[in-house]
Amino acid sequence: MKVVALVGMAGSGKSEVSRVFERAGYKRVRFGDVTDEEVAKRGLKLNEANEKLVREALRIEHGPAVYAELSMPKIDAYLGKSNVIIDGLYSWEEYLVLSKKYAGDLLLILVHSSPRTRYTRLAGRRIRPLTKDEAEGRDAAEIENMNKGGPIAMADYVLINEASVDEMKSNAERIIDILR
Repeated sequence: MKVVALVGMAGSGKSEVSRVFERAGYKRVRFGDVTDEEVAKRGLKLNEANEKLVREALRIEHGPAVYAELSMPKIDAYLGKSNVIIDGLYSWEEYLVLSKKYAGDLLLILVHSSPRTRYTRLAGRRIRPLTKDEAEGRDAAEIENMNKGGPIAMADYVLINEASVDEMKSNAERIIDILR
């Protein structure tokens, strides 16, 4: 069984790509669910400011690999039955934990879109839309504070997502075919 992790900046299309993998039989683990659950647990409203607060607090309290560590029981449970797609690997430390645990079974896919494309998508989201300033701030935090460049550099595959949803789905399906 394989563990495939999607890495990319906010708005690149990781969640859409993960849905294509789900339709192909992969079980989805979304690291962002850890944030959403913790925001709710703390009784906060789900918005960018509170998500950022929780993301940073969790990493300060539990270390930079906390999302991978908290998600591994779910990954392990799914691996007994199917391949796993991780929606949203964020840090070098998460990558190191996963690569040690899943060794030769871990593959990274970089989902890449230009900042202009991503910011347009993020502004148009129905759930958790971001302004351009919020999106730029999130980019800076992910690059400067979360060591996101490392997993991006280690990607086994690159999916460029600049065009239509249909083209993105087709490109994701090609990668799934390669992985079979």
